[in-house]
Amino acid sequence: MYKILDKVNSPIDLKKLNEAEILRLSVEIREFLLDTVSKTGGHLASNLGVVELTIALHLSFDSPSDRLIWDVGHQSYIHKILTGRKSEFCSLRKLNGMSGFLKINDNEHDIFGAGHSSTSISAAYGVACARTIKNEKFNVVAIIGDGALTGGMAFEALNNIGHTNENVIIVLNDNEMSISENIGGVSKYLSKLRTNKKYFIVKNKAHSILDKANGFGTKLTNGIKTIKGSIKYLFVPGIFFEDLGITYIGPIDGHNMKELSDSFARAKNVEGPVLVHVITKKGKGYLPAENSPDLYHGVGTFDRNKGIVKKNSITFSTVLGESLVNCARLNEKVLALTAAMPTGTGLTNFKNTFPKRYIDVGIAEQHAVTASAGLAIEGLIPVFAVYSTFLQRAYDQIVHDVCLQNLKVIFAIDRSGVVGADGETHNGIFDIAYLSHIPNITILVPRDGDNLSLMLDYAVNVHEGPIAIRYPRSTTTFNKNIDSLNLQPRILRQGSDGVIFAIGNMIEVACLASKKLQEENIFIRVVEMPRIKPLDEKLVLEYTSNIDNVFTIEDHVVKSGFGDIILDTLVKNNVKFSNFNKFGYPDKFIEHGSIEEIHKIYGLTEDYVYNYIYKVIRRKDGEN
Repeated sequence: MYKILDKVNSPIDLKKLNEAEILRLSVEIREFLLDTVSKTGGHLASNLGVVELTIALHLSFDSPSDRLIWDVGHQSYIHKILTGRKSEFCSLRKLNGMSGFLKINDNEHDIFGAGHSSTSISAAYGVACARTIKNEKFNVVAIIGDGALTGGMAFEALNNIGHTNENVIIVLNDNEMSISENIGGVSKYLSKLRTNKKYFIVKNKAHSILDKANGFGTKLTNGIKTIKGSIKYLFVPGIFFEDLGITYIGPIDGHNMKELSDSFARAKNVEGPVLVHVITKKGKGYLPAENSPDLYHGVGTFDRNKGIVKKNSITFSTVLGESLVNCARLNEKVLALTAAMPTGTGLTNFKNTFPKRYIDVGIAEQHAVTASAGLAIEGLIPVFAVYSTFLQRAYDQIVHDVCLQNLKVIFAIDRSGVVGADGETHNGIFDIAYLSHIPNITILVPRDGDNLSLMLDYAVNVHEGPIAIRYPRSTTTFNKNIDSLNLQPRILRQGSDGVIFAIGNMIEVACLASKKLQEENIFIRVVEMPRIKPLDEKLVLEYTSNIDNVFTIEDHVVKSGFGDIILDTLVKNNVKFSNFNKFGYPDKFIEHGSIEEIHKIYGLTEDYVYNYIYKVIRRKDGEN
């Protein structure tokens, strides 16, 4: 089907191609990406933008002997194609199929696992240090995007690596910034001069001669440095990196194979860390993705000939966004914060409606949390909308800057629970565990859009102190027909044979299982728990009084999760029961697959809950 691509199953095959075949290969790879990702879903625009860059990397370096370390990993599809995995793309992000990110156990070319951003430079530094300690020789290359470079960890790594002599090549994939022709031409010339091997030899010899010329030589050397530094500040866009001690090459046309190959060759001649600044176009080669890169960043299945058709479904994210706009209209103290995720968290409308009360900090969750604390100190009401998996990065700030000071910061925690195709790195199944033991914080879990809206209103206008509202990645109902919020435990189905305490999207599962059990004359009480911290212990004890079988269900790990909160309360109060079971995820990282498939595997379905409870009750009754 593909004349050139079908012949390439490894970097060795790639290096056998001539220049014309390599150019043709880039065209075929884009066709392959469009054909496969449109059928499976995945990260499209970012991969379309790095085709030539990835080819050039594998031509210039010898993977896996040379270590290519990809930041985030969502732009690694071409890397996977060139390392013999194109036949697996039909299973991309599917259960038991190929991951959309990088895992070190998947392939020898996948040097470092990734899913979250801003980790590559730190990892590359560690690998380079190990190389030095072990007295080995190989290249270490970190590939990081301009978005990921906004993360604080990336700056920490740059600050550290610039003052070492470790040979690390940092490839900055910049698909946002544009630099004018004039400045770009001058900077290319100057960076080419500074990174030419002969230039370094001449420069070092000149310094050596001048240093021997007593005081005059030293003064002249310092004078040259001052003049050269002044010129750099006028013409070279990479002066920031240069001042950190990192040699800068660029900017380079990320779709020009010759420029890329020449730049990587020069980078290998540099002693110490070097940054190659590459300009790419996100979505290149597919006009709809070029025009709307955000829309085509992470896609579901779509018709490549028609493009993506936006759906108007109601999700928890859209409910959060609409409700926050309404809160802001009524309360001028309300602000919204995001860490580079306005679309995913539903804040686009807020951004357009209240631009002065909207803050995007970039990929910097730690900064976002402490900035929220600063806003709260001044009497404003910050709402930080963030994915559960990314909030993990700001744990200390939650504890030290928000909860310790008991500040009114609202955490709108999106994508709680399993998220489906993105899998292990993006599942939000730890937030109850890492938040519930922190003093002062309140944790709410809405069952639907109406409850989410009311909880947000409560958090903004009633509650004092830090508060977290966790909700899943899913569609929901939003009828706007509930007038008041009840945060107390509430019985949804009566029963005396057992009780299920349920939260969020698991409430429906519990109710359906209870209804099915009733047909077998087994009556299970279902209790909705809108607020899990602080827990209403009095009602929990009341609802378990004279109940022998107690169950909890949550879209979360069971270890230190909601079930443990209930169990601790019962044990502390000497409640007697025969059976206690927590439905949730075991102590492991949960794989990728559809949300429905993952729920089925781990027993978060009405059928599994029904069968489990049926066996427990009937076994107790003496039935086989």
